[in-house]
Amino acid sequence: MITLPNLCLYIHIPWCIKKCSYCDFNSYVLEKKISADEYIYHVFNDLFFDLPLISNRKIHSVFIGGGTPSLFSGKSIKLLLDGICRYIEISKEAEITIEVNPGSLEINRFSEYQTVGVNRISIGIQSFQTDSLKNLGRTYSSYEARTAIKTVSSLGLRSFNIDLMHGLPKQSLENALNDLRLAISFNTPHISWYQLTIEPQTLFAINPPNLPDEDCLWDIFEKGHKLLCASGYVQYEISSYAKPGFFCEHNLNYWRFGDYLGIGCGAHGKLTQLDGAIIRTSKTRHPRKFMSGDYLDKRFQVPNNVKPFEFFMNRFRLLEIIPRSEYGRFTGLEEDSIRAQINRAIQEGYLIETSLFWKVTSKGVLFLNSLLELFLTE
Repeated sequence: MITLPNLCLYIHIPWCIKKCSYCDFNSYVLEKKISADEYIYHVFNDLFFDLPLISNRKIHSVFIGGGTPSLFSGKSIKLLLDGICRYIEISKEAEITIEVNPGSLEINRFSEYQTVGVNRISIGIQSFQTDSLKNLGRTYSSYEARTAIKTVSSLGLRSFNIDLMHGLPKQSLENALNDLRLAISFNTPHISWYQLTIEPQTLFAINPPNLPDEDCLWDIFEKGHKLLCASGYVQYEISSYAKPGFFCEHNLNYWRFGDYLGIGCGAHGKLTQLDGAIIRTSKTRHPRKFMSGDYLDKRFQVPNNVKPFEFFMNRFRLLEIIPRSEYGRFTGLEEDSIRAQINRAIQEGYLIETSLFWKVTSKGVLFLNSLLELFLTE
Protein backbone atom coordinates (compact mmCIF):
# COMPACT_ATOMS: atom_id res chain seq x y z
CA MET A 1 0.00 0.00 0.00
CA ILE A 2 1.35 3.42 -0.99
CA THR A 3 2.20 5.89 1.77
CA LEU A 4 2.31 9.54 0.75
CA PRO A 5 5.74 10.78 1.89
CA ASN A 6 6.44 14.10 3.58
CA LEU A 7 6.28 17.02 1.17
CA CYS A 8 8.95 19.71 0.93
CA LEU A 9 9.25 22.82 -1.22
CA TYR A 10 12.21 23.92 -3.35
CA ILE A 11 12.23 27.44 -4.84
CA HIS A 12 14.85 28.35 -7.45
CA ILE A 13 16.18 31.88 -7.93
CA PRO A 14 18.36 31.73 -11.05
CA TRP A 15 20.57 34.84 -11.06
CA CYS A 16 24.22 35.29 -10.04
CA ILE A 17 26.67 38.19 -10.16
CA LYS A 18 29.15 35.96 -12.01
CA LYS A 19 29.19 32.40 -13.35
CA CYS A 20 31.77 30.37 -11.42
CA SER A 21 34.29 28.28 -13.33
CA TYR A 22 32.96 24.93 -12.03
CA CYS A 23 29.23 25.73 -12.02
CA ASP A 24 26.72 23.73 -14.07
CA PHE A 25 23.69 24.79 -12.04
CA ASN A 26 20.79 26.57 -13.73
CA SER A 27 22.11 30.09 -13.17
CA TYR A 28 22.45 33.21 -15.30
CA VAL A 29 24.69 36.26 -14.95
CA LEU A 30 22.72 39.27 -13.80
CA GLU A 31 22.71 41.78 -16.67
CA LYS A 32 20.44 44.41 -15.14
CA LYS A 33 18.55 45.06 -11.92
CA ILE A 34 16.31 42.15 -10.97
CA SER A 35 12.58 42.73 -10.97
CA ALA A 36 12.14 40.57 -7.86
CA ASP A 37 8.41 41.26 -7.54
CA GLU A 38 7.82 40.25 -11.16
CA TYR A 39 9.73 37.00 -10.76
CA ILE A 40 7.91 36.18 -7.52
CA TYR A 41 4.57 36.78 -9.25
CA HIS A 42 5.48 34.12 -11.82
CA VAL A 43 6.69 31.75 -9.10
CA PHE A 44 3.24 32.00 -7.51
CA ASN A 45 1.60 31.18 -10.85
CA ASP A 46 3.95 28.23 -11.27
CA LEU A 47 2.99 26.96 -7.80
CA PHE A 48 -0.71 27.35 -8.57
CA PHE A 49 -0.51 24.93 -11.51
CA ASP A 50 1.13 22.24 -9.33
CA LEU A 51 -1.32 22.45 -6.43
CA PRO A 52 -3.65 19.68 -7.75
CA LEU A 53 -0.70 17.25 -7.51
CA ILE A 54 0.03 17.60 -3.79
CA SER A 55 -3.15 16.10 -2.24
CA ASN A 56 -3.57 18.96 0.28
CA ARG A 57 -0.40 18.03 2.15
CA LYS A 58 1.46 20.63 4.21
CA ILE A 59 5.08 21.63 3.58
CA HIS A 60 7.62 20.22 6.06
CA SER A 61 10.66 22.17 4.84
CA VAL A 62 11.49 24.96 2.41
CA PHE A 63 14.77 25.46 0.57
CA ILE A 64 15.43 28.64 -1.44
CA GLY A 65 18.35 27.89 -3.77
CA GLY A 66 20.00 29.17 -6.89
CA GLY A 67 21.78 30.91 -8.41
CA THR A 68 22.24 33.39 -5.62
CA PRO A 69 19.01 33.87 -3.64
CA SER A 70 20.75 36.42 -1.42
CA LEU A 71 20.52 38.87 -4.33
CA PHE A 72 16.89 39.22 -3.16
CA SER A 73 16.23 41.51 -0.21
CA GLY A 74 14.57 40.44 3.00
CA LYS A 75 11.45 42.27 1.87
CA SER A 76 11.34 40.18 -1.33
CA ILE A 77 11.84 36.91 0.57
CA LYS A 78 8.99 37.91 2.89
CA LEU A 79 6.76 38.56 -0.14
CA LEU A 80 7.72 35.14 -1.49
CA LEU A 81 7.08 33.18 1.72
CA ASP A 82 3.89 35.06 2.64
CA GLY A 83 2.48 34.54 -0.83
CA ILE A 84 3.21 30.80 -0.77
CA CYS A 85 1.39 30.51 2.56
CA ARG A 86 -1.76 31.79 0.85
CA TYR A 87 -1.72 28.74 -1.42
CA ILE A 88 -0.34 25.98 0.79
CA GLU A 89 0.24 25.38 4.51
CA ILE A 90 3.81 25.45 5.78
CA SER A 91 4.29 23.55 9.04
CA LYS A 92 5.06 25.77 12.03
CA GLU A 93 8.06 23.53 12.74
CA ALA A 94 9.35 23.70 9.15
CA GLU A 95 13.04 24.13 8.47
CA ILE A 96 13.33 27.12 6.11
CA THR A 97 16.72 27.49 4.42
CA ILE A 98 18.14 30.10 2.08
CA GLU A 99 21.44 29.79 0.20
CA VAL A 100 23.68 32.84 0.43
CA ASN A 101 27.03 34.04 -0.85
CA PRO A 102 29.36 35.69 1.66
CA GLY A 103 29.72 38.98 -0.23
CA SER A 104 29.39 42.29 1.62
CA LEU A 105 25.95 43.06 0.15
CA GLU A 106 24.55 39.68 1.16
CA ILE A 107 25.97 39.77 4.70
CA ASN A 108 23.86 42.85 5.47
CA ARG A 109 20.72 40.89 4.59
CA PHE A 110 21.22 37.85 6.84
CA SER A 111 19.32 39.30 9.81
CA GLU A 112 16.51 40.42 7.45
CA TYR A 113 16.03 36.82 6.33
CA GLN A 114 15.74 35.67 9.93
CA THR A 115 13.12 38.35 10.63
CA VAL A 116 10.90 37.14 7.77
CA GLY A 117 10.96 33.47 8.78
CA VAL A 118 14.20 31.91 7.53
CA ASN A 119 15.67 29.73 10.29
CA ARG A 120 18.60 28.11 8.48
CA ILE A 121 21.25 29.70 6.24
CA SER A 122 23.58 27.83 3.89
CA ILE A 123 26.74 29.78 3.04
CA GLY A 124 28.57 28.96 -0.19
CA ILE A 125 32.13 29.39 1.09
CA GLN A 126 33.87 26.69 -1.05
CA SER A 127 37.31 27.66 0.30
CA PHE A 128 39.02 30.10 2.63
CA GLN A 129 42.15 30.20 0.47
CA THR A 130 42.51 33.37 -1.61
CA ASP A 131 44.13 31.57 -4.57
CA SER A 132 41.46 28.87 -4.56
CA LEU A 133 38.63 31.42 -4.50
CA LYS A 134 40.20 33.20 -7.46
CA ASN A 135 40.62 29.95 -9.41
CA LEU A 136 36.99 29.01 -8.76
CA GLY A 137 35.76 32.38 -9.99
CA ARG A 138 34.25 33.36 -6.64
CA THR A 139 33.52 37.07 -6.12
CA TYR A 140 34.41 37.55 -2.42
CA SER A 141 37.51 37.48 -0.26
CA SER A 142 38.61 35.09 2.46
CA TYR A 143 37.95 37.89 4.97
CA GLU A 144 34.35 38.24 3.74
CA ALA A 145 33.89 34.48 4.01
CA ARG A 146 34.96 34.49 7.66
CA THR A 147 32.85 37.59 8.38
CA ALA A 148 29.77 35.93 6.89
CA ILE A 149 30.15 32.90 9.15
CA LYS A 150 30.60 35.05 12.26
CA THR A 151 27.51 37.07 11.32
CA VAL A 152 25.33 33.99 10.75
CA SER A 153 26.64 32.34 13.92
CA SER A 154 25.63 35.39 15.99
CA LEU A 155 21.98 35.28 14.85
CA GLY A 156 20.93 32.29 16.92
CA LEU A 157 19.33 30.49 14.00
CA ARG A 158 18.00 26.95 14.17
CA SER A 159 21.11 25.92 12.20
CA PHE A 160 23.50 26.99 9.49
CA ASN A 161 25.64 25.22 6.91
CA ILE A 162 28.95 25.87 5.22
CA ASP A 163 29.61 24.51 1.71
CA LEU A 164 33.27 23.54 1.20
CA MET A 165 34.98 21.93 -1.79
CA HIS A 166 38.10 19.80 -1.85
CA GLY A 167 40.25 18.55 -4.70
CA LEU A 168 40.62 22.11 -5.98
CA PRO A 169 43.17 23.24 -8.60
CA LYS A 170 46.70 22.96 -7.18
CA GLN A 171 45.27 22.25 -3.72
CA SER A 172 47.59 20.53 -1.27
CA LEU A 173 46.51 18.19 1.51
CA GLU A 174 47.39 20.81 4.12
CA ASN A 175 45.38 23.55 2.39
CA ALA A 176 42.33 21.29 2.21
CA LEU A 177 42.64 20.38 5.89
CA ASN A 178 43.14 24.04 6.84
CA ASP A 179 39.83 24.88 5.16
CA LEU A 180 38.13 22.23 7.28
CA ARG A 181 39.89 23.31 10.48
CA LEU A 182 38.72 26.88 9.99
CA ALA A 183 35.14 25.78 9.32
CA ILE A 184 35.19 23.62 12.44
CA SER A 185 36.63 26.47 14.53
CA PHE A 186 33.37 28.43 14.06
CA ASN A 187 31.44 25.58 15.72
CA THR A 188 29.53 25.15 12.46
CA PRO A 189 26.52 22.82 12.97
CA HIS A 190 26.55 21.42 9.40
CA ILE A 191 29.32 21.16 6.80
CA SER A 192 28.69 20.05 3.22
CA TRP A 193 32.14 18.84 2.07
CA TYR A 194 32.36 17.59 -1.47
CA GLN A 195 34.96 16.99 -4.15
CA LEU A 196 35.20 19.28 -7.15
CA THR A 197 34.13 17.52 -10.33
CA ILE A 198 34.54 18.90 -13.83
CA GLU A 199 31.10 19.08 -15.41
CA PRO A 200 30.44 19.46 -19.15
CA GLN A 201 29.83 22.95 -20.54
CA THR A 202 31.53 24.71 -17.65
CA LEU A 203 34.52 27.03 -17.87
CA PHE A 204 36.67 24.32 -16.27
CA ALA A 205 35.55 21.84 -18.94
CA ILE A 206 36.64 24.28 -21.67
CA ASN A 207 39.95 25.06 -19.97
CA PRO A 208 40.73 22.16 -17.59
CA PRO A 209 42.69 23.14 -14.46
CA ASN A 210 45.55 21.22 -12.86
CA LEU A 211 43.80 19.06 -10.25
CA PRO A 212 45.35 16.90 -7.48
CA ASP A 213 46.09 13.30 -8.49
CA GLU A 214 44.10 10.30 -7.23
CA ASP A 215 46.49 9.55 -4.35
CA CYS A 216 46.30 13.13 -3.11
CA LEU A 217 42.50 13.15 -3.44
CA TRP A 218 42.26 9.98 -1.35
CA ASP A 219 44.57 11.42 1.33
CA ILE A 220 42.46 14.59 1.47
CA PHE A 221 39.24 12.62 1.89
CA GLU A 222 40.64 10.12 4.38
CA LYS A 223 42.31 12.67 6.64
CA GLY A 224 39.49 15.20 6.27
CA HIS A 225 36.92 12.57 7.20
CA LYS A 226 38.92 11.61 10.31
CA LEU A 227 39.28 15.28 11.28
CA LEU A 228 35.53 15.90 10.99
CA CYS A 229 34.62 12.76 12.95
CA ALA A 230 37.16 13.56 15.67
CA SER A 231 35.59 17.02 15.94
CA GLY A 232 32.13 15.62 16.71
CA TYR A 233 30.62 15.54 13.23
CA VAL A 234 28.60 12.63 11.88
CA GLN A 235 28.78 11.70 8.20
CA TYR A 236 25.11 11.02 7.53
CA GLU A 237 25.25 11.36 3.74
CA ILE A 238 28.03 10.92 1.19
CA SER A 239 29.01 14.62 1.26
CA SER A 240 27.26 15.86 4.42
CA TYR A 241 28.61 16.08 7.97
CA ALA A 242 26.72 17.51 10.93
CA LYS A 243 26.71 17.71 14.69
CA PRO A 244 24.06 15.38 16.20
CA GLY A 245 20.66 17.05 15.98
CA PHE A 246 21.65 19.28 13.06
CA PHE A 247 21.10 17.05 10.03
CA CYS A 248 19.45 18.97 7.16
CA GLU A 249 15.77 17.98 7.20
CA HIS A 250 15.21 19.11 3.62
CA ASN A 251 18.05 16.99 2.24
CA LEU A 252 17.03 14.02 4.38
CA ASN A 253 13.63 14.16 2.73
CA TYR A 254 15.26 13.96 -0.72
CA TRP A 255 17.46 11.01 0.22
CA ARG A 256 14.60 9.14 1.95
CA PHE A 257 12.62 9.29 -1.32
CA GLY A 258 10.28 11.94 0.02
CA ASP A 259 8.24 14.24 -2.19
CA TYR A 260 9.20 17.76 -3.17
CA LEU A 261 7.45 20.51 -5.04
CA GLY A 262 9.88 22.40 -7.28
CA ILE A 263 8.97 25.91 -8.44
CA GLY A 264 10.93 28.57 -10.27
CA CYS A 265 13.30 28.42 -13.25
CA GLY A 266 14.62 24.91 -13.86
CA ALA A 267 13.30 23.50 -10.57
CA HIS A 268 12.53 19.77 -10.40
CA GLY A 269 9.74 18.07 -8.45
CA LYS A 270 8.68 14.58 -7.37
CA LEU A 271 5.04 14.18 -6.35
CA THR A 272 3.46 10.87 -5.31
CA GLN A 273 -0.25 10.52 -6.08
CA LEU A 274 -2.97 8.75 -4.08
CA ASP A 275 -3.12 5.99 -6.70
CA GLY A 276 0.61 5.30 -6.31
CA ALA A 277 1.77 7.12 -9.44
CA ILE A 278 4.97 9.13 -9.05
CA ILE A 279 4.96 12.33 -11.11
CA ARG A 280 8.22 14.06 -12.04
CA THR A 281 8.18 17.72 -13.06
CA SER A 282 10.82 20.05 -14.46
CA LYS A 283 10.28 23.75 -15.01
CA THR A 284 11.40 26.03 -17.83
CA ARG A 285 15.08 26.81 -17.36
CA HIS A 286 15.55 30.29 -18.81
CA PRO A 287 14.22 33.26 -16.80
CA ARG A 288 13.05 35.16 -19.89
CA LYS A 289 10.88 32.27 -21.08
CA PHE A 290 9.70 31.49 -17.54
CA MET A 291 8.68 35.11 -16.98
CA SER A 292 6.68 35.09 -20.21
CA GLY A 293 4.34 32.61 -18.50
CA ASP A 294 5.81 29.39 -19.95
CA TYR A 295 6.46 27.55 -16.67
CA LEU A 296 6.40 23.83 -17.38
CA ASP A 297 9.13 22.08 -19.33
CA LYS A 298 8.24 18.42 -18.63
CA ARG A 299 5.78 16.43 -16.55
CA PHE A 300 5.73 12.63 -16.69
CA GLN A 301 4.89 9.52 -14.69
CA VAL A 302 7.81 7.38 -13.54
CA PRO A 303 7.48 3.86 -15.05
CA ASN A 304 7.37 0.97 -12.58
CA ASN A 305 10.58 -0.52 -13.97
CA VAL A 306 12.45 2.72 -13.17
CA LYS A 307 11.16 3.12 -9.60
CA PRO A 308 13.68 0.68 -8.01
CA PHE A 309 16.66 2.62 -9.37
CA GLU A 310 15.17 5.97 -8.32
CA PHE A 311 14.41 4.68 -4.83
CA PHE A 312 17.86 3.24 -4.20
CA MET A 313 19.72 6.06 -5.97
CA ASN A 314 18.45 8.26 -3.15
CA ARG A 315 18.44 5.85 -0.21
CA PHE A 316 21.96 4.54 -0.82
CA ARG A 317 23.41 8.04 -0.40
CA LEU A 318 22.38 8.05 3.25
CA LEU A 319 24.63 6.21 5.66
CA GLU A 320 21.73 4.84 7.69
CA ILE A 321 19.68 1.67 7.67
CA ILE A 322 16.94 1.39 5.04
CA PRO A 323 13.77 -0.20 6.45
CA ARG A 324 12.74 -2.89 3.97
CA SER A 325 9.08 -1.97 4.46
CA GLU A 326 9.71 1.49 2.93
CA TYR A 327 10.47 0.05 -0.50
CA GLY A 328 6.89 -1.14 -0.95
CA ARG A 329 5.33 1.81 0.89
CA PHE A 330 7.02 4.42 -1.30
CA THR A 331 7.13 2.62 -4.67
CA GLY A 332 4.00 0.45 -4.56
CA LEU A 333 6.11 -2.52 -5.72
CA GLU A 334 6.70 -5.93 -4.14
CA GLU A 335 10.16 -6.69 -2.81
CA ASP A 336 10.29 -9.67 -5.18
CA SER A 337 10.73 -7.15 -7.99
CA ILE A 338 14.31 -6.44 -6.82
CA ARG A 339 15.20 -9.72 -5.08
CA ALA A 340 17.76 -10.74 -7.73
CA GLN A 341 19.52 -7.35 -7.54
CA ILE A 342 19.54 -7.38 -3.73
CA ASN A 343 21.05 -10.87 -3.70
CA ARG A 344 23.76 -9.77 -6.12
CA ALA A 345 24.53 -6.68 -4.01
CA ILE A 346 24.90 -8.90 -0.93
CA GLN A 347 27.16 -11.34 -2.81
CA GLU A 348 29.37 -8.46 -3.98
CA GLY A 349 29.71 -7.20 -0.41
CA TYR A 350 27.92 -3.92 -1.14
CA LEU A 351 24.90 -4.52 1.09
CA ILE A 352 23.91 -6.10 4.40
CA GLU A 353 20.39 -7.50 4.82
CA THR A 354 18.43 -8.41 7.95
CA SER A 355 14.78 -9.32 8.36
CA LEU A 356 13.96 -5.62 8.88
CA PHE A 357 16.45 -3.49 6.95
CA TRP A 358 19.22 -3.09 4.38
CA LYS A 359 22.45 -1.17 5.00
CA VAL A 360 25.18 -0.15 2.58
CA THR A 361 28.60 -1.50 3.60
CA SER A 362 31.81 0.54 3.56
CA LYS A 363 32.65 -1.23 0.28
CA GLY A 364 29.23 -0.25 -1.09
CA VAL A 365 29.93 3.40 -0.25
CA LEU A 366 33.25 3.26 -2.12
CA PHE A 367 31.68 1.54 -5.13
CA LEU A 368 28.32 3.29 -5.02
CA ASN A 369 28.02 3.58 -8.81
CA SER A 370 28.60 -0.16 -9.21
CA LEU A 371 25.95 -0.84 -6.58
CA LEU A 372 23.43 1.42 -8.30
CA GLU A 373 24.12 -0.11 -11.71
CA LEU A 374 22.59 -3.35 -10.41
CA PHE A 375 19.22 -1.62 -10.30
CA LEU A 376 19.34 -0.05 -13.77
CA THR A 377 16.90 -1.41 -16.31
CA GLU A 378 18.06 -2.63 -19.71
